[in-house]
Amino acid sequence: MTPELRHLAMAVPDPAQRWYRDRWPWLLIAGPAIVVVAGFATAWLAWSTDDGVVADDYYRRGLLINRQLERSGRGEALGLGAVLDVGPDGVVALALSGSAVDAATPATVRVRLTHATRAGLDRTATLARGANGSYTGRIDPPPPGRWLVSVETDLWRLPTVEVGGAVRAVRLGTARAVD
Repeated sequence: MTPELRHLAMAVPDPAQRWYRDRWPWLLIAGPAIVVVAGFATAWLAWSTDDGVVADDYYRRGLLINRQLERSGRGEALGLGAVLDVGPDGVVALALSGSAVDAATPATVRVRLTHATRAGLDRTATLARGANGSYTGRIDPPPPGRWLVSVETDLWRLPTVEVGGAVRAVRLGTARAVD
């Protein structure tokens, strides 16, 4: 046999070697197989988790947002401010300040501490006005973290403030220092 023919004979694949022993079919099969597994994983995630963003009553929620914006505008128009302090034992103290504080002091005020990422940690308290004009109440002590603090009534609302760490001496609106 001449060397040219020997070279051609070596290029012919061995018929006894099976296809699954070669790496190329597996590389070609791996891509679609990975896509199928990822598709099943995505379908499982979609089926097992809650779509918390979607709301059935989106129109009503939009109307409520408009009312909240109106109340925020009233709080700014009245020139109200507040200093909020939450003690480690959960005692909440709120002092209102501003030009129209006498006209806008209801018997109770709502304080909301909304966790930035976990809705289950949110806190709400209704504070009652004391004899000295400040508001006091109790709330579950918030753990350290990022909190959105808001103070509101049925008539007005102060702008929300973001607080990192402990909720101590938080100034809302046009608050001035309270002695």
